[in-house]
Amino acid sequence: MSFLLNLLEFFDLQNWLIAIQDATPVLVEEASDKFKPLGGVKLFKLEDFLELVIRLSLHMFFIFLLVRVIYYPIAKRKDFLFTYFLFSISIFLMCFLLESVKLEMGFALGLFAVFGIIRYRTDAIPIKEMTYLFIIIGMSVMNALINKKITLVELTFANLAIIGLTYGLEKVWLVRHESQKIIIYERIDLIPISRRTEMLLDLETRTGIKINRIEIGKIDFLKDTAMVKIYFYEDQQPGQMDESLTASNFNS
Repeated sequence: MSFLLNLLEFFDLQNWLIAIQDATPVLVEEASDKFKPLGGVKLFKLEDFLELVIRLSLHMFFIFLLVRVIYYPIAKRKDFLFTYFLFSISIFLMCFLLESVKLEMGFALGLFAVFGIIRYRTDAIPIKEMTYLFIIIGMSVMNALINKKITLVELTFANLAIIGLTYGLEKVWLVRHESQKIIIYERIDLIPISRRTEMLLDLETRTGIKINRIEIGKIDFLKDTAMVKIYFYEDQQPGQMDESLTASNFNS
């Protein structure tokens, strides 16, 4: 060991190693300035890369709290869980990488307008899921387009304010989550209001769901069927309800 230490001192290798370590980021950036294979795009810039990693990590932490910790335990919708995470990271990276274009506020408003126009043609998105989608878009744009005038503390407070308000609405103020299900009901003789109690009992017996309230939708006298929307509290049910039927079928 002493021989190695003497060797390091003799050749002054320790100072050489420190100098190489300090010069490495500078050399890499200088090399990236000279080597631009993609039409003038720099190969690497350490400061910008670290900023991207840190801000993306912070952003995904807040999105994880919102989507996985708050939304998913209540909704149990894996399809929206998948959508929210991919929407979040895609919009964040797009806004972050295009920040130098200096569109900022106009770009953010334009992004909201685009997603306000787009509609999914498979199923209509329930209003609550749509609200979560716009919250995620807003957080992604906000976290990506932050500038030097906004401190990290302000950004963290803004994200926590959104998450805290969402948690309060889901868990505290709206204590019970009312779910809904659409049923094609063939006993239209029970549709009149005077027989609504009989209809409620019949639906509870046949579905096994403890129903809180019902709404009558489209009535087809040719087929003797009606579309009935039933509302129930999930915490009163023995198992999870099937979410395959959506509100888009109710008004069709």
